[in-house]
Amino acid sequence: MTEFDIVDAAAIRDGRATDAYFERTEAALEHAGRNPRVVAEVTADQFPDGDFELFAGLKDALALLEGRDVDVDAIPEGRLFDGGPVMRIEGPYRAFARLETSLLGFLSHASGMATAALDCRVAAPDSSVLSFGARHVHPAMTAAVERSALVGGFDGFSHVAAGDLLGREASGTMPHALSICFGRGEQETAWRAFDEAADESVPRIALCDTYSDEVDETLRAVAALGDRLDGVRLDTTGSRRGDFRHIVREVQWELDARGHADVDVYVSGGLGPAALRELRDVVDGFGVGGYVSNADPVDFALDLVAVDGEPAAKRGKLSGAKAVYRTADGAHAVGLADRSGPEGAESLMEPVIRDGEVVADDAVDLATATERALADAEAVGYGANETAE
Repeated sequence: MTEFDIVDAAAIRDGRATDAYFERTEAALEHAGRNPRVVAEVTADQFPDGDFELFAGLKDALALLEGRDVDVDAIPEGRLFDGGPVMRIEGPYRAFARLETSLLGFLSHASGMATAALDCRVAAPDSSVLSFGARHVHPAMTAAVERSALVGGFDGFSHVAAGDLLGREASGTMPHALSICFGRGEQETAWRAFDEAADESVPRIALCDTYSDEVDETLRAVAALGDRLDGVRLDTTGSRRGDFRHIVREVQWELDARGHADVDVYVSGGLGPAALRELRDVVDGFGVGGYVSNADPVDFALDLVAVDGEPAAKRGKLSGAKAVYRTADGAHAVGLADRSGPEGAESLMEPVIRDGEVVADDAVDLATATERALADAEAVGYGANETAE
């Protein structure tokens, strides 16, 4: 027994983090003296349908497959896909059979969260957007949540330990608990304590909706901290919020009327793309939580498509190794890998592992992945016609 219900890295790396039937498949193949050379592909949909999703999780997938007797091609992290494979693995089947469960988990969950993050990013392209969703997932998952949010274009995140792993400084303001600890009517004392205790590098952003209305607490925060106040955050629970846009505009108006238009206004609390589109012209930034961390995983499957050089597939899947392309008009195309792609199209898959060695570190570089995601979103018009969540 372990202290927490966490499957550790060694179990994942050793292939113990698997479904039992893969162990039994390996045993059956070994008993029969069979270990065919196969081509396996990770796909969500067989054909394009216009519903793009963002690929993420490749860094962990490569760490899992590194050192195995396999060659791997994949779409780089941060590219949009729509049908066909995102990854192709070639090698003796028993070299990777029991890794399928973990491999799909790495890719499915991260891609779902990164896609949700991109939904938010394109909804408010000029706003600061931070990930606040770590509290909705198992603590062992938090770095994956925050990394996926960054791949999707977020500017930062709140989780400290995830920041340690990712080499990024965690961001954040203060919780309602800080004001409550000082008591009703003592919000100024709480804001001053925060100002006096926080490192100078931390923006002075006061949470302004704990006990009284947002305008009242905002003006009190300005009076308490003066020019040291960088901004305010409004996080009123949805059941008490009313017309949030009107509230934000009222706060902005009263700040401006008193010569404090330079105080930024940030909002958080149950926000998704529709809310970001509605508020992006009246706020300076957003904290987004559950929309990203609770996103549905992409329904990836891993299927054998060739065995010992011959096309093969189960019913309902397409046989043969395939390639995927970005066409000149921004569409996605799928074709057999041994055929020419559409004229003028860009092939999306590239070698990432050869003979067990990772050969494309740039395919998982975080900053590069974010750049790819934003460029791809523009190229395919991602989210251009969205008006609601």
